Amino acid sequence: MKKLIHYIMLFLGMTSVWACKEEYRYPLGGGSPSLTVDEVADNAYFGDSLSFRVAVADDGTELSTLKVQLYFSGDKVSEKIIRTKSYGNYNAKIFVPFYKDIPNGTAELRFVLENVGMVKVEEMKELALSRPDFPYLNLIADSETIRLDRVGNNQYSITKELPQKVRGYIQAPAFGANGNVLNFGWENEAVTQGSTQQIPFSYLSPGEYSISFNTLTYQADPFQSYMLNGVEMRMLDDNHYTADLTLTANQEMIFTDFPALDDWWLDTDFIIRENGQIRFNAAPGKYRVTADFDRHYFIVEAMTGDNLATLNADGTGAIWIIGEGVGKPNLGNQVGWTTEKALCLAPIGGKKYRITLVAGQQIATNSINFKFFHQKGWGGEFKNDGLSTSSDLILVGNGSNGRDPGNLGIVTGRQLVDGATYVLTVDLSAGNDQAVLNVERK
Repeated sequence: MKKLIHYIMLFLGMTSVWACKEEYRYPLGGGSPSLTVDEVADNAYFGDSLSFRVAVADDGTELSTLKVQLYFSGDKVSEKIIRTKSYGNYNAKIFVPFYKDIPNGTAELRFVLENVGMVKVEEMKELALSRPDFPYLNLIADSETIRLDRVGNNQYSITKELPQKVRGYIQAPAFGANGNVLNFGWENEAVTQGSTQQIPFSYLSPGEYSISFNTLTYQADPFQSYMLNGVEMRMLDDNHYTADLTLTANQEMIFTDFPALDDWWLDTDFIIRENGQIRFNAAPGKYRVTADFDRHYFIVEAMTGDNLATLNADGTGAIWIIGEGVGKPNLGNQVGWTTEKALCLAPIGGKKYRITLVAGQQIATNSINFKFFHQKGWGGEFKNDGLSTSSDLILVGNGSNGRDPGNLGIVTGRQLVDGATYVLTVDLSAGNDQAVLNVERK
């Protein structure tokens, strides 16, 4: 054991001496690095991979790294780091980024050589940059590649017979001797360079129209826009558009640039047709209205400020449904236990909330298992100790009657009449802990 300890101490001592030698050999500030930029262009295009060759040396001190940095307007936008294990020539490339809204101009290439003593030498070269003048672009769609021809500086377009919706990403060919193929796709509801996510182009209807793209501004067209009461609906994806707006009871709802709404299903808890007009049918307040072009209906959800509403302690706000056997516009879009699909009951005033359902269409006739929540998601919920009903058709679960506490079910031996309309109203006028469910067949 004593010998083992002796060997360990000896090893540690030798390590300390070696470390001191290294520190002595390469003190901070030692050496005199030098570099010569032998080969680099003085002009390039955005999107290029720019070649360079640099000769490096020192007075005997080992070198550490060569950094080649590209600066736009004082900001470093690209960097290439090379480990310089020996003196001599180094060849490499640095990428020149392709950015939106950056005009032709002059950038700086900085060559920074550093040795192991952290002594640096730097050389700067000016680099004239231009935007490439692509002869064409390709729109790579699902079923075909569509060529967009150059029609002006940075502007590309195609006019032809097209479907109402065209999804694809745009690809620019490599330009010049040092160019790279560049892709433009859809990220965060905007066109972004470097993405291949499909851009959701859309028009009013199928037929002849133009698709265009600007490689300077990234402006792309067309994106069909829709208006509700003068508010532009923002695009969530190519089949869903939404707007947040304040509505009053019986207010006319004016949908601009929508296709004919005759075949759309209207949720009468919120929206009704009356004398050729579409009108709002719930209590005044702020609402989020989402147009679902897949299912041809409008999702309406109560809001507080900029967020979806939750149930307040005083009984105002919103109530939501999550669970099985219910869905809008039909049971093909059943909510289930997917919280993102929760249904908002319509506030109707007096701390009452309503949902109208047609048996066999929006609510199952013989088996349901859903409950009322305080928010569009997990959290506060109504259980049997705070929710009651006098209905002989729909029960509130208590854990021993076939449903978990608060979950709704159909009374044993009963079922809803197929095609009949049922109105479920939750009354909180006596307090959130004394909620009453009323079930009425119309």
